[in-house]
Amino acid sequence: MTAFDPAAHRMMPQQRWFEDFSLGERFVLPSRTMTEAIFLAFQAASGDNHPVHYNVEYCRAHGMPHMLAHGFQVVIQTAAGAGMFPHMVEDSLKGFLDQSSRFLHPVFVGDTLYGALEVDEISPQRTTGVLGLRSTVHNQKGVLVMDGRQRYLLRRRP
Repeated sequence: MTAFDPAAHRMMPQQRWFEDFSLGERFVLPSRTMTEAIFLAFQAASGDNHPVHYNVEYCRAHGMPHMLAHGFQVVIQTAAGAGMFPHMVEDSLKGFLDQSSRFLHPVFVGDTLYGALEVDEISPQRTTGVLGLRSTVHNQKGVLVMDGRQRYLLRRRP
C-alpha cells in the first residue's frame, strides 16, 4: 500500500497548459433549473431588492409569467468552476482576466439553463498565453438566452 499524498488527490491528474488547448474545444457545464430557492439565494447574496426578482405578483401585474432572473444570476451559470476546466489548469492558471455578457432573452422561475464554454481565442505570449472562452446559456427550449466571453491567463508548459 502506498502512502497517501494530498497533492496527488486531483480531479484531473493530467494537467493542461496554454498550448494544450484548441480552437472550438468545448466545456459543458451542469444544467440547472431556476427554482424559487435559487432566486431567494441569489437575492440574499446580491442584495438586489427589486421586486421583479422576488415578487411573483408584481411580475404578473407587469405581464410576466413568474419572477425574472437577474442578469448576473444567468451569468453565473457559466462559472468555469462548475465544470472541469479549472481542474485541468490548476498548475497553469495565472488569472481570470475579464468577462462580458449580453442578455438576449428573459429567464423565469422554472426555466432550465444549460451553460457551456468554448475556446474562441488562443493568444500566445512569451511565458503565458490568453485563452478566450465564448460563454453561452441556452434554456430548455434551445433558445440562446445569454452569450459572452471570458478570458484567462495561462502559463505555457515549463
